[in-house]
Amino acid sequence: MPKTIEADVAIIGGGISSAMVAERVAEDTEASIAVIEAGSRIFDFENRFNTRRRFLDYGENPYQGDHIPGHSCKNAQSRAMSVGGLAMHWGGTTPRYSPEDFRLRSLFGVGTDWPISYDDLDPFYQEAEERIGVAGEPGPPEYDPRSGGYPMDPLPTSYNLTLAKEWAEKSGIPYWRNPVSKNSRPWRGRRECIRCDTCSICPTGAKYSPDFTFRSLLEAGRITLHDRTMVRRLVPKADSDAIGTADAFHRDDPDDPVTIRARHFVLAAGYAWSSHLLLMSAGGRFPDGIANRSGTVGRFITGHRWVNAFVSVPMRLYPGVYRQDSLLSKRFQHKDDEAQPDGKYIRHDLRIWESDVGKRARLRDDHGNLLLGDAALQDWRRRIETGSLRMRGYYDVIPARESALTLEPNRKNPWGDPLPRIDFVDDPVSVELRGYTEAKIEERFRRILTAGGGAMLNITFASDYDHPGGGCRMGDDPDDSVVDAWGRAHDHENLWIAGAPTIVGSGCNNGTLTFAALSLRTASRLASEI
Repeated sequence: MPKTIEADVAIIGGGISSAMVAERVAEDTEASIAVIEAGSRIFDFENRFNTRRRFLDYGENPYQGDHIPGHSCKNAQSRAMSVGGLAMHWGGTTPRYSPEDFRLRSLFGVGTDWPISYDDLDPFYQEAEERIGVAGEPGPPEYDPRSGGYPMDPLPTSYNLTLAKEWAEKSGIPYWRNPVSKNSRPWRGRRECIRCDTCSICPTGAKYSPDFTFRSLLEAGRITLHDRTMVRRLVPKADSDAIGTADAFHRDDPDDPVTIRARHFVLAAGYAWSSHLLLMSAGGRFPDGIANRSGTVGRFITGHRWVNAFVSVPMRLYPGVYRQDSLLSKRFQHKDDEAQPDGKYIRHDLRIWESDVGKRARLRDDHGNLLLGDAALQDWRRRIETGSLRMRGYYDVIPARESALTLEPNRKNPWGDPLPRIDFVDDPVSVELRGYTEAKIEERFRRILTAGGGAMLNITFASDYDHPGGGCRMGDDPDDSVVDAWGRAHDHENLWIAGAPTIVGSGCNNGTLTFAALSLRTASRLASEI
């Protein structure tokens, strides 16, 4: 039988952006809210101790069923699609973007300025940190400005990372703890992190994941959640440009259509599937897709690349204690003569992790001789006299218009819809500076090694984008962007796009906290109109 879902607000997508919008709108209004997710509902917290054990013992996917077979985006970073989205198995790292990220054109003469400033987003950063629970320590205010403190103190610093910070700062480069969405004390009904080092499958609930938010909203009766429901098309009203309905189907009964009716539609399907749905909705008065008068839907897909190195250091380190923890420096995201010594555009962060490369206990030595008892212990003690660390620098890449998600007519999902592909393309300025940037980051690695003592073991350079976003970028000009500064589509008064698709650039830091903050900002404006 055909089914109709009706609500004041229909949120399409069930990841962290959806969770932030749903929670904020539910708190600020009495609106009815429907969350529509194509993936399955994975509410399995009670089983996660056992799931973690099988993950460790057998390498099993901790979230089986977190994707839709035959429904994937070529070149996308992950195929995950479930209630909770990618943040079901994220690492929980939550640095903010830097103020400079929002003003690239004004400060550096490259890229595009955002229509909002860091100060505009700061209160929503703070709110996001409160909602998901972030533990951290503020960095130097000139590099890491904040209007308020973190909700929680940082997790205890490991012995290894304490020594690593002292060692790295001999170079004159300041480091501080990378903030994380992991509880250093009980927070919003979730437990304290015990640093068991399997953050992709947190067995205690100390790391935030969106299923906690959705379960809370369901228990309070503030949302309806329709999982395994795939939206195929947004349909404008006949007499206006407002979106009237969305056409969908339930994956367990694809022959019976589902119609979604709402006063407001929020597209929170991530950087890939948001653009895909808008392009799939082409037809009639909108032959190029919904919200695509500018021709920029799916374009300016953005991200950053990295330089990664393993180094040996002259100190004894003991591998294996909370290896997810890291040190962060934003020193070279700032604008000054040291960060850009040649006047060329270069911005990157620096990070340091514990590493156990070559330091684990073993049963055979370098010549293949068997090691047992005291011999194995002596071999391990000898090798940890010299420690090892991992260093990384994420560097900014300016996206080109040609960096785009497009539909592939000859590649279809099981229901006959064309699937998307992404082709990442750098702006010419980033193409020209890529070799220079990677050499400069390596030079700064070696500066740290020279100051503290140590040696480079190996160094690698990324070929693809990390922490991607874009495809529905925000802007003041409807001819060159998809949404305005609040996330409302320029072309459709009741269509909002939340989170990752709306970013203008990826800067040098993980994007999840920024996606959450942008989603809360969108939700605040949406709630005010309801």
